[in-house]
Amino acid sequence: MITELGHFALILAFLVACCQATIPLIGAYRRWPGWMALAEPAATLQFLLTAVAFGALMWAFVTSDFSLRLVVLNSHTDKPMLYKITGVWGNHEGSMLLWVLIVTLFGGAVAWFGTNLPPTLRARVLSVQAMIGVAFFAFILLTSNPFLRMAVPPFNGQDLNPLLQDPGLAFHPPFLYLGYVGLSMTFSFAVAALIEGRVDAAWGRWVRPYTLAAWIFLTIGIGLGSWWAYYELGWGGFWFWDPVENASFMPWLIAAALLHSAIVVEKRESLKSWTILLAILAFGFSMVGAFITRSGVLTSVHAFATDPERGVFLLGILAVFMAGALTLFAARASVMQAKGVFSVLSRESMLVLNNILLAVACFVVFIGTIWPLVAELFFDRKLSVGAPFFNAAFSPFMAGLGLVLPIGAMLPWKRATLGRVLRQLAPVFVLAVAVAAFAWALQSGRSALGPLGLFFAAWLIGGAGVDLWSRTGLGQGRFGRLTRLPRADWGKAVAHGGLGVTMAGIAAMMAWQAEDIRVLEVGQQFELSGYGLRLDEVHPEQGPNYMATKATFTLSKNGQVIAEMFPEKRVYPVAGMPTTEAALNNGFLRDIYVVIGDPQEGGGWAVRSYYKPLANWIWGGTILMALGGCLSLSDRRYRVAAGARKLPAGVPAE
Repeated sequence: MITELGHFALILAFLVACCQATIPLIGAYRRWPGWMALAEPAATLQFLLTAVAFGALMWAFVTSDFSLRLVVLNSHTDKPMLYKITGVWGNHEGSMLLWVLIVTLFGGAVAWFGTNLPPTLRARVLSVQAMIGVAFFAFILLTSNPFLRMAVPPFNGQDLNPLLQDPGLAFHPPFLYLGYVGLSMTFSFAVAALIEGRVDAAWGRWVRPYTLAAWIFLTIGIGLGSWWAYYELGWGGFWFWDPVENASFMPWLIAAALLHSAIVVEKRESLKSWTILLAILAFGFSMVGAFITRSGVLTSVHAFATDPERGVFLLGILAVFMAGALTLFAARASVMQAKGVFSVLSRESMLVLNNILLAVACFVVFIGTIWPLVAELFFDRKLSVGAPFFNAAFSPFMAGLGLVLPIGAMLPWKRATLGRVLRQLAPVFVLAVAVAAFAWALQSGRSALGPLGLFFAAWLIGGAGVDLWSRTGLGQGRFGRLTRLPRADWGKAVAHGGLGVTMAGIAAMMAWQAEDIRVLEVGQQFELSGYGLRLDEVHPEQGPNYMATKATFTLSKNGQVIAEMFPEKRVYPVAGMPTTEAALNNGFLRDIYVVIGDPQEGGGWAVRSYYKPLANWIWGGTILMALGGCLSLSDRRYRVAAGARKLPAGVPAE
């Protein structure tokens, strides 16, 4: 009964979305207040109905209702409750239902908190958002119905993919979808502004909170996915440049560019065309991610589905929305003329450079991701594009970004003098060079990657600190004024500093990590970068829905025991799939990472271990970037109405 209720609620939500996509749009065109006013209750009702459908599916997973096909394929009675719940979105159909739930959530957010928007713009934004909902409701109901019944229900299910039975990946998809789908709201704002024929400073103020929220969620989601890959897959890395990893990274880069360009629209009413284009492309890249994940055109460990028919449907949605938005963008080019004028040396110019670096970096990732498909389709060649290409082609743009961020953050608007800013940043530059030189001296002639990473960390963190201090003015009481700075200023500084911390972690791990692979007997010890590792015991262990081979290692340094480590190799009998559970000893400056392998014919066990310097700085920096975004989002200027538009005399307010 609950399943049928969920299916019925999903159909009703689709019908409500159809009404919301048309009636308020007509009302905005005709200036009919009653028709426009339908958008808010429709958005709320659409969200509630979709939430009922999602709740019904979750109930089926929690109660192990094996009359539902999706539960049979992705659950099991012995599975822990956490993974029964996360099994709801650990598959194609359930993840798409979560996707459309978030589409309606963001639409509801505009209905609930967008009271400062002009009625016509609000109605158009909600109509465009509903159009996106219509497309995905149709996709779910026609190709990916999560409520299909089994003719003969089995006694038990086939279990969830064991790789997904992990806390890190349990929460990774919801955060990632909140970011992906959150960018649909920036798309809706862009298209609504183009329909209305007006892009101004107020629009820049209104679109920034939704862009910032999506960017924060994407940052957290990408960080969780990277952390999961690091400790769960057993290969010791944090980023594989996998197509699906790239599919989440590309909209993150575009969203970061959009955040910065929207500031120029708000402050100076410049870069209007570019900002609108970024808002369209950000959602376009999130749709590309959905297509790659679910079409099977590119192989990935993260893929949810490999159904070409579903891929064609998603490709059609992408084509319709992108073609429509870009056509409208071309038709409305004349209404997006820049008003603010700025010199070559100004904060506006630095933000333009920031955007160029981020956009080209995104383009590099896109080419590397899609090139295997292009080569197979047009040249009949099978090839893969791996880390060497991405590291060589992508890294210079991020290095350039790290170099200009502190300078751009401190330059004044419209016209600037570079010498003044460079004098303020000179001590930071000297410190950064000193840190890099110290690292170079300690590393005994290895590559320059590690010292460069520490240089950028010191440069970005120090630059953020100098930027904050420079905003406190002169004279006494500067520390007091520092605490009273707007949260957006603090958020910018924390986010830029977080980027520096992440750069340091990535560079240090890539440059200075040590790896050891050997066969070890119980009782034997070996040395890894000054640490001792002794294999004490290997024994079988029974989990709730898996069998494991569990090892015990003793970690020591200079004869002093530091910790015991317990790597596992698990086998999930129902799914028939093994997984690796690495043991980690975390530290501020390093991780010790141990993986137990298979028993060897001559005796002993295969053991792989790593010394990973500054590993946790990668995710610590990610947390700081997300925290900086949250600080900016909490600034009261995002919660008050944007400045009213100046209307010509005699023109009534809408």
